[in-house]
Amino acid sequence: MLKDILSISGHSGLFKLVAQSTKSIIVESLETHQKMPVYYTNKVSALEDIAIFTEDEEIPLEQIFEKIYKMENKQKSTVNEKSTNDEIKDYFGDILPDYDKERVYVSDMKKVLKWYNILLLQNILNFDEKKNEEKKAAKTDEKSEAKEETKELKKASAKKTTKTAEPKSEAKPKKTATKKAAKKDE
Repeated sequence: MLKDILSISGHSGLFKLVAQSTKSIIVESLETHQKMPVYYTNKVSALEDIAIFTEDEEIPLEQIFEKIYKMENKQKSTVNEKSTNDEIKDYFGDILPDYDKERVYVSDMKKVLKWYNILLLQNILNFDEKKNEEKKAAKTDEKSEAKEETKELKKASAKKTTKTAEPKSEAKPKKTATKKAAKKDE
């Protein structure tokens, strides 16, 4: 979902990766839809690589967006980057109660809220579709596992039939023994 969405230092908003060349990448602004080159000297971060510090671990940004999405009932966040610092801290505390208060700054929280609203307006955040895709992928995995099991069973039964075929070849000498018995009776 966030794979090709980028944040570029020195530029506000978010960008979608359009193309790559040897010296730059071409990005498109999600808000203005203008395309521009970004050179490798710029600091570029993919949203899928960004995480928020908590007391125990780092939570990927996608999970934070999903929590906001559920809390706001699929709507724009009620607190935005222009709200007061205390409102933003309280809101972020509701989303992620154990965020690291020493390493997560208000400026970071503002970016997260701004990015969430941008992505929501562009219909990039759709966690319902993601869950449906995950269910389909799980079903596909189950089907492929069942096919593998079926193949293995067929191979096993084929080995058994070849093993049972060997004793049948031993039955031929028994037939000759019955012929000798028949000759004695004559």
